[in-house]
Amino acid sequence: MTFKGSIPALITPFKDGKVDETAFRKLIEWHIREGSDGVVPVGTTGESPTLSHDEHKQVVEIAVDAVAGRIPVIAGTGSNSTDEAIDLTRHAEAAGADAALVVVPYYNKPTQDGLYGHFKAVADAVKLPIFIYNVPGRTVTNISLETIDKLARNCANVVGIKDATADLTRPSRQRLMTGEDFIQLSGEDGTALAFNAHGGRGCISVTANVAPRLCAEFQAATLCGDFAKALALQDRLMPLHTALFVETSPGPVKYAASLLDLCAPDIRLPLVLPGEATKKQVRDAMVYAGLLN
Repeated sequence: MTFKGSIPALITPFKDGKVDETAFRKLIEWHIREGSDGVVPVGTTGESPTLSHDEHKQVVEIAVDAVAGRIPVIAGTGSNSTDEAIDLTRHAEAAGADAALVVVPYYNKPTQDGLYGHFKAVADAVKLPIFIYNVPGRTVTNISLETIDKLARNCANVVGIKDATADLTRPSRQRLMTGEDFIQLSGEDGTALAFNAHGGRGCISVTANVAPRLCAEFQAATLCGDFAKALALQDRLMPLHTALFVETSPGPVKYAASLLDLCAPDIRLPLVLPGEATKKQVRDAMVYAGLLN
């Protein structure tokens, strides 16, 4: 499998408080038709913190079954408990996922030595390709370029990173340190254009949940060097990139998905549905992007 392009960080649809398998399968089929280059179930946008372990594994299994090998499935398997991350990653491997996305441990605030030990333990437990997920805005801890490089060199299956730092010096510095074979994916829609100009290969995207075709076209343009086309698409999508984070994600993007009749906007506490001002901003941005009339 090739990991590149537009990869939606999938929302997890709910109905009556439970995972809505029917809506989730339809959502995946739509993404494949619209040209998404992969999917990430049970990442941050999939509300992994409030899914039970059984639900988490169920969502991975549904995604693998629904995709049926047509595009890569990168399963979210991270935790601030190393044992739990190993269990989830082993399950993803057994379920047939193509890779695992393992978030930097949150709340614990490990040192760089602790981060190295955590990711090496997960990588050593499986043969599955591993993407490190660095999102210090949520985890507090920020994994260093040097620790990432050490992991990539010492663990053959640590193949890449989802970088959600929005620090656009990092992809160039990481490439110079770790080499061009290390796969760098953006985790931040608003800076994905510049990220790819620095050597990135794609984006694990929130916006692609509701604008998959536009995001796929945008990514394809950057990867073939057509930055004029990419900039035009970026301008079309930028208000939506912004609107989807006016309140904590995935509240706004679930509301946006509901406007497209993809699923109900239901979200689990402690997150709540966005307020009316945010809803208006989301709707206006979708109209601007040409997703709604």
